[in-house]
Amino acid sequence: MATKDIIVVGSSAGGVDALQRLCAALPADLPAAIFIAQHISPSARSVLPQLLNKVSPLKVLSPVDEQEIEPGHIYVGAPDHHILIRPGRVLMRRGPYENRTRPAVNALFRSAAVHYGSRVIGVVLTGLLDDGTEGLIAIKAAGGMSVVQHPEDAEWPSMPRNALKRDHVDHALPLGDLPPLLARLVTQEAGPSIPLPKEFATEDSIAAQEFAVAEPDIITPGQASRISCPDCGGVLNEIKVQDELRFRCQVGHAYTPLGLAAAQNDELERALGIAVRTHRDRIRLFAQMSENAHLRGLGHAEKRWENASEESEHLIAVLEEAMASLRKTGPEAEAEG
Repeated sequence: MATKDIIVVGSSAGGVDALQRLCAALPADLPAAIFIAQHISPSARSVLPQLLNKVSPLKVLSPVDEQEIEPGHIYVGAPDHHILIRPGRVLMRRGPYENRTRPAVNALFRSAAVHYGSRVIGVVLTGLLDDGTEGLIAIKAAGGMSVVQHPEDAEWPSMPRNALKRDHVDHALPLGDLPPLLARLVTQEAGPSIPLPKEFATEDSIAAQEFAVAEPDIITPGQASRISCPDCGGVLNEIKVQDELRFRCQVGHAYTPLGLAAAQNDELERALGIAVRTHRDRIRLFAQMSENAHLRGLGHAEKRWENASEESEHLIAVLEEAMASLRKTGPEAEAEG
């Protein structure tokens, strides 16, 4: 009898502390394998496996590509690699970013849903935006179960809150109640798996690619939109499955709607910052030109440069106001909403 023996966990902001508390309270004889995607800077050296090993009764490791899966082990995604699973093995791949993140929670959850179906329990913990929601939807569609840390209990409530808004979550509990819940769920019979729409398997294959050996035969699902990819500038395809909309470009970069809006905010703020810096450079130039005109007794030219400087100062104020407005719609603002 197959049981719910595959647990996938996703977290972002506040996740290191939450994961330590979760893993510390799991039983030593847990008859399941756990896989963790925690958002982390691609250039960072992650010590998360070591931190979890100190507190967890289970063996914690950062797996290598194609490593065999064993029950009673916790597999932690490494920086700048998606952690994905296949029957009996773990993949560690540098596939395209999802919501500008690698490892991405959706990539892990999707791979579990595609390859393990009803045996999967998906768990979303604290974090910004909505990574993990699409993955939970895939898990539920395949016959698995979805669990979230209750938003009121999360340090950053956006990820669990968005999951609750957009998925029929099976359990929403404080973090302290999750370990005993998981210990009960993993003993339950898995039941039949449900075939998923082909788009899930295609996107799972895209995440498993290495850019150096990308497969040209994999066609990005969905229909071309009129929106460009913030990562590469290519056309984004709209993918609508299970009544949920997401985006993926021809290179493979993927976005949820909230993730795409956040990436666009970043691009706009960067562009506005460059514009502000350029105007400040122009003010310095105009001051030099105005002084030069003054020394030469060219009053009309001096006034023209002074007017140009004032116009740049006005434009800086407008641009800084626009940057402040963007921050009100960014991830931190979304987390507070």
